Formats: sequence, structure tokens, C-alpha cells
Amino acid sequence: MSVLLLIEQILNGLQFGLMLFLISAGLTLIFGVMGIINLAHGSLYMVGAFAAAAGAAATGSFVLGLGAALMAAAIAGVIVEVLVIRRLYDRDHLDQVLATFALILIFSEGTRWVFGSFPLYLDVPSWLSGAVTLPGGIPYPLYRLTIIGIGLAVAAGLFLLIAKTRVGIRIRAGESDREMIAALGVDISKLYTLVFALGAALAGFAGALVGAIQSVQVGMGEPMLILAFVTIVIGGIGSIKGAFVGAILVGLTDTLGRFLLPVLFGVFMEPSSATAVGSALASMLIYILMAGVLIFRPTGLYGKA
Repeated sequence: MSVLLLIEQILNGLQFGLMLFLISAGLTLIFGVMGIINLAHGSLYMVGAFAAAAGAAATGSFVLGLGAALMAAAIAGVIVEVLVIRRLYDRDHLDQVLATFALILIFSEGTRWVFGSFPLYLDVPSWLSGAVTLPGGIPYPLYRLTIIGIGLAVAAGLFLLIAKTRVGIRIRAGESDREMIAALGVDISKLYTLVFALGAALAGFAGALVGAIQSVQVGMGEPMLILAFVTIVIGGIGSIKGAFVGAILVGLTDTLGRFLLPVLFGVFMEPSSATAVGSALASMLIYILMAGVLIFRPTGLYGKA
């Protein structure tokens, strides 16, 4: 095992973690501010991927495809919040789970009806294709490196939005005491719609970026939703900082586990058996990580009781 290959896998884990952060940040905002368990968040990720693929195919521009993903996911989020979620604020979590699970089915069948059952493909633009040589002579795909840069930039922008702007102050206040902020004259309904649209746009943007790496297909959001829930449980529900740290931990744990465990078991087993056992255990690592965090920090790394 070469050091260059290990560094490449670390970068892959960082890229995967930052994509998880884009999904998890919206999910933890929605739950922290609105108290809603949104199982349809992965469907908004899928909407962004399909909108980007369709927009890029129609216009020939990858950038316009990303813009279409942001708009489509945000609009879908507003529609869902106004028509469905707004009626669930005073209901218990079981009703929220059932309603948002129904939304998964509606989004899946609606997407299949509009785009068909066959996957779509979003090509990486020529100006982002190829590889660059990093310090130390490490070749790495330019598009994946761009995703890392975009993820870090979005994370920094989101932190500034929450910490330094009037909207961010209202979001944090709504998370702490929604009755008080409503009594002070803030339109809590508009705030909730804004938060939901922001979370949806982040999920759709992540779907668009990942759509150029893998095929865009119906149901692609559900595996990412599971990982996003693991991420916010590890980081702490309602914490943007926790979502960031949790996403990086999950991304690195999953990627390095799938890379290192087969190599480790290869010392004691035949290569084919080592690959099978190592891959099976690697898929469990993030859940072992989550269990370990919850043993010592039941509220997550940065969550509040």
C-alpha cells in the first residue's frame, strides 16, 4: 500500500464528507428550528440531481444545470413546506414520519413519470475534467478537488449566515424559543419556509454535484438520507458545527474503512476472502462510530440536551 494511494483515499473521504455536510446541514436546520423529522430530505437531493441533468442537457451548460438544481430543490421545498409540513408542526413525530415517508413515494413515482425509469447522466464539463498534480506528486481528479473547494466554501458561507446575519439570528432564536420570537413580531411561518427552502436547496445542490460522478436515478436519495441521519446523530441534532464534524468523520471512516480493511485482512486471508470480509465490516464502521459516540455523548458531539 503506497502513501500516495492512502492520501488519495483521504481526499476521497473528505469529498464524500463535504457532500454529506450539504445534505446534513439542511436536515439538522429543519429539525433544530422546526422540530420536523423530514424523511423526504433525500428526495430533494434526488430532485436536484435530476434538475441538474435535465438543465445541463437542455442548455449545454453545467453551471446552468447547477442553478436549475438549486431552484428546483428550493421550489420543491417551499411547496412541500406550505402544503404538507405546515400542517405537522403541532403533531407528534410519528405523524411527521408517516407524512414525509409518503412524500418519498410521491417524489419517486413523480420523478419516474417525468423522466422515466432509466438513469440520466450529467457529464463533467471539459474545464473540470482531467487531473491535477498536488504537492508531493499526487494526481487527483480536478472535479473532485473542485467539490472539496465548493463544499468548504458553502460551509464557511453557512456558518457566516447563521452567526453574523439578521436572518441567522432569527434562525438561532427560532431554534431556542419559537414562541418568544413570534411574540416579538417575527413572522414564524415565513421563517420556517425560508429554513426549509434553504435546507432543500443545499440537498439539491449536493445531488447536482454528485450527479456528475454517479448516474442520476430514482431512489438515489434514500441511501444518502440514512448517512445524513447518522451524521447529525454523531454531530448533534440542531448543530451546524456538529453536522460539519460528523460529516467529515463519516466520510473518512467509510472511505478509509473500505480501503484499509481488505488490505488488513489480506495479511491473514486469501485476497478474495479478505475483500469480502473487509467490505462487509467496512459497511458497519459508521454505525459502530455512531454507537461509540452515543455511549459517551448521548446528545452527539455538539448537541444540546
